[in-house]
Amino acid sequence: MTRIEKTFARLKAESQKGFIPYITAGDPSLDVTVQLVLELEKAGADLIELGVPFSDPIADGPVIQASYTRALERGIRLEDVFRIARQATGHLKQATPLVGMVSYSIVHRRGVEQFLTQAKQSGFSGLIVPDLPAEEASGLAKQAAAHDLHLVQLVTPTTPRDRAVQIAKLSNGFLYCVSITGITGERDRLPEELLSQLAWLRQQTDLPLCVGFGVSRPEHVRMLRDVVDGVIVGSAIVRRVEQADGKAFAEIVREVGELAQSLIEALNPTSV
Repeated sequence: MTRIEKTFARLKAESQKGFIPYITAGDPSLDVTVQLVLELEKAGADLIELGVPFSDPIADGPVIQASYTRALERGIRLEDVFRIARQATGHLKQATPLVGMVSYSIVHRRGVEQFLTQAKQSGFSGLIVPDLPAEEASGLAKQAAAHDLHLVQLVTPTTPRDRAVQIAKLSNGFLYCVSITGITGERDRLPEELLSQLAWLRQQTDLPLCVGFGVSRPEHVRMLRDVVDGVIVGSAIVRRVEQADGKAFAEIVREVGELAQSLIEALNPTSV
């Protein structure tokens, strides 16, 4: 079993749900990114998603787009992302899986085989490539599997059901279930119809179902915890970093850890 498979098997055995935080590599700095990864594991994260800064993101809302811009303006490049991934995974105490969120443009420009080799060597356990259509994903999925990497696919509220079944068959590790129509970002509430979509997806695949986009508050997590295998929280965490201008880096890391703990407590209330 891979790290991701072992993680979800453990969670299932313990009747727990997975908490998957997202952070942008290089925001607010490379060193702080490493500290954030370690703090999130300490707080109880089960997987950690690391975004590769890109100048033209396809689905990211203004908060994450701004984090990409900040990182790129500081000169962050792909080699830096691989380097800090190696540093972070080398210090993780629980071998928490690291999943990269990356545009296929970056993968293609580096060369698929070289990118996958470097990703694996840097400690990544899986990849999410949101701009890669399902029709073109099977090749990358096979190549990734040869490097012992999962290729996680996304299903949205507007995905036709026959296409959703196809995407689920192509995905491995877990299925990324987008909660809302549109881009990433914090929301006041999640749509009620999300629950029926998740119930239908549960009948189509044995993969863990993890919900992201808009999940930012304990009440969101409580709404989802009985129908998902994990939740993905991005913008709420990245906003903490964005709002930390002038604060000491140690304080930024602490605040992110506290936010993660509050969401984990709502997700797994018996774990505290």
